[in-house]
Formats: sequence, C-alpha cells, structure tokens
Amino acid sequence: MTAAPGLDLSVGAVRLAADLVDIPSESRHEGPLADAVAAALGAVPWLEVTRRGNTVVARTQLGRAERVLVGGHLDTVPEHGNLPHRMEGGALYGLGACDMKGGVAVALTLAATVPEPVRDVTYVFYECEEIEASLNGLKVLADERPDLLAADLAILMEPSDAGIEAGCQGTVRIEVAVAGRRAHSARSWLGENAIHAAAPVLDRLRAYQPREPFIDGLQYREGLNAVGIRGGVAGNVIPDECVVTVNYRFAPDRSVDEAIAHVSGVFEGFPITVTDQAAGALPGLDRPAAADFVAAVGATPRPKFGWTDVARFSALGVPALNFGPGDPALAHTRDEHVPVEQIESCEARMRAWLTGS
Repeated sequence: MTAAPGLDLSVGAVRLAADLVDIPSESRHEGPLADAVAAALGAVPWLEVTRRGNTVVARTQLGRAERVLVGGHLDTVPEHGNLPHRMEGGALYGLGACDMKGGVAVALTLAATVPEPVRDVTYVFYECEEIEASLNGLKVLADERPDLLAADLAILMEPSDAGIEAGCQGTVRIEVAVAGRRAHSARSWLGENAIHAAAPVLDRLRAYQPREPFIDGLQYREGLNAVGIRGGVAGNVIPDECVVTVNYRFAPDRSVDEAIAHVSGVFEGFPITVTDQAAGALPGLDRPAAADFVAAVGATPRPKFGWTDVARFSALGVPALNFGPGDPALAHTRDEHVPVEQIESCEARMRAWLTGS
C-alpha cells in the first residue's frame, strides 16, 4: 500500500478538505489516511495522541471543568469515478467531500490551531463507519477504551447543512410472520392463503398513529412502516407463509426494550422476530456545554430523524449533537460535494465556541 502524503494542518479547512479527499480511504483501507492524521496531530505540542487500529484520538489536558468531544469518520464508500477532488461553483467535489471529509477538515484545523480552548477537547477520527457496526471505530473504543470517549458533550461533524441536528432516533426492524396451509391453487379451498391472512398486519400499520413527542423542546416524529413483504412458493401453490418486514423509528425517550415491547403490542397475536435494533440518542440541550454551543452556532436545533453514531455516546451517558458542512442527501452520490462557505462557516462557529469568543 502506498503511503499517503503528509498533511499540513495550517493550510485552512477548505484546502485541507481537498487534501483529505485526495487520500483514498475506503472502509477497511483507511491506513494511509490514519497514518497522515496521526503524524500531523502528533506534531501538535498541546495534544496527547492515541491510536487504536486506524482510529486516532487527540486530547488536550488543560484541567478544564468540562470536556467536549469532536469527532468524524475517516472512511468513505467505494469510489464512483469521483477522485481526485475538483473545485466548481463555490463547492468542493469529490469522494467523501460531504460525508465527511469537509467536517473532518474542520476538526483537524481546530485541533491544530486552538491551543487554549475554554473546555478540554477530545478529537476522534475513526475508521469503518460506513460498513458493519462491529468494525466501527467508535464502537471498538466504546468497548475497549470508553475512557477515551468520556465527555460532557459530543459533536459529530456529520453533514447537517451547517445546522444543528440534535440526538437521533432509534430503530427496530422486525419480521411479522403469518402462517397458512399449503395447497394446490386449483384446489385452494383445501389450504389457507398466508398472503391473504397478512391483511390484518397491513391494516394495523395503516391505522397506526405515530407519536410526535417533544424532547428538550424538539418535536420528534416516529414512524412504523412496512418496508418489505415476502411470500409465495410457486405459481400454482397456495402459500403457507407470509412475512412482513416492519421498521419502527422511535424517539430517543424510549429505550430499545421499550420500543420492542411497543411493536410487540401493536402486532399482538402474531409471532415477531427482531432482526435489527439500535438505540437513539437524547439531544441533551439542557447541558451547559450544549446551550453554549447552540448560542455560539446561532442556529435553531432540529431533531435528527435518522440514526447516527451520536447514539453510541448516548449509551455512554454523553449527550451528542450533529453539526457539520454538507447536505446529507448528497452523501454517497457520484456528485457528492460540500459548499466552501459551509466549511468556512462551521470552522468559524466552532472556533468561537471552543475559544469562548
């Protein structure tokens, strides 16, 4: 594997973001970029740098009353013919520009240029966010070195159009099984059609009224939806099984266990199997560090309706927010890009918060 060029953290966040894009770092292949990040941060005298695999942690140790964490993932999805970077129309184009090397560039620039933050800061640049959760660098740290993630507030530089998206919703995916009895379709009265029998499952979904709870002043909107259905044996067979896959997106005031209990109640009488689950994250806007961050950013927080790694911090008792440059709808697309103005804006507002200016 070819070594990546060195990173100059003094060139400004926009130029640095372009340099980061030009260092390929598809999931499982973040090594060269992690090498460059670790070397660059290791040269910053006020940072204590720790590396675990291709995850790099850099911390100030100033004895401040509070500690905040600023993080972003180093990996990208596979290339779409969108390397190297290009500048066009006031935007940086290229693989990972939006998700999330623009945000990583902001964090790296701050780490190298803010020696006396008003709160101690932990910067985390981690691997394998875009693939299976078991390899996620934050998960590995949470399992093996949770002390490195200790903080009063975490900011993930995920693309959020340079606005604040607080917390995130949780998700549970289940399969609702409906049984029938197989028969030849020419003698259908001898069987029981499981697909027909799934109608009550769909009726319950159609009649379902999702919650819209307020948490820390933010209104979350839940959803319970069928996302798949399978059944059928052959063109001349009455099916003996039909399975409806349902996804429940729940507000972060519910635990995973509470969410599973809720969907079990909705589909009472039908056997269900939980196939996927992830807890949400409370916004924590009542914390002093979060209130100061909102004031410094000058944006009205929005609830995060998807799931992000902020949930990993919530599980550790750390409230977390999403704040970063780029439109999340552009992530993973061939024309992925991030406005230069948003990179500059995020850096300026983060700097004001970290320095208390």
